[in-house]
Amino acid sequence: MIHIRRAGALDTRALAQLLNAIIAKGGTTAMVTPVTPRELQSWMAAPDSAWHLAEDEHGTVKGFQYIEPHPDLPEDGVDIATFVRLGETGLGIGSALFERTKEAARDLGYRHIHAIIRADNAGGLAYYQSRGFEDFKRLPNSELANGSCVDKIWKRYEL
Repeated sequence: MIHIRRAGALDTRALAQLLNAIIAKGGTTAMVTPVTPRELQSWMAAPDSAWHLAEDEHGTVKGFQYIEPHPDLPEDGVDIATFVRLGETGLGIGSALFERTKEAARDLGYRHIHAIIRADNAGGLAYYQSRGFEDFKRLPNSELANGSCVDKIWKRYEL
């Protein structure tokens, strides 16, 4: 049984561990360096953002999702990021998170949600496509923090 709730500062250690495992594996996130709980706390403090996590009946974090404003988006649009524990994708965690995130986005006054996904992240592309996101544009040769380049797909969901 998965429970979805707001994420807070006390959750950042577990969120950082989950995210750092994904970063270490590589290939699915544009992030290439590990994050700290303190960094996540500062990201959570962004105005007009919303963070949710999925946990099991034992309190183990299975995934998290957040939305936050982005300077490249119009005021009524918001950026989204989704992370699910390695080996646990396809179990409905992302679907449950997105239902709560859509509510939060509407409550914050957003009209559309944007996702920018690595073009080589088949699982991420399929996830957002299955939620109803539509291709918005392709961003070729996007440079990552480590200097490598990947194409990215920008998708948009109308609330």
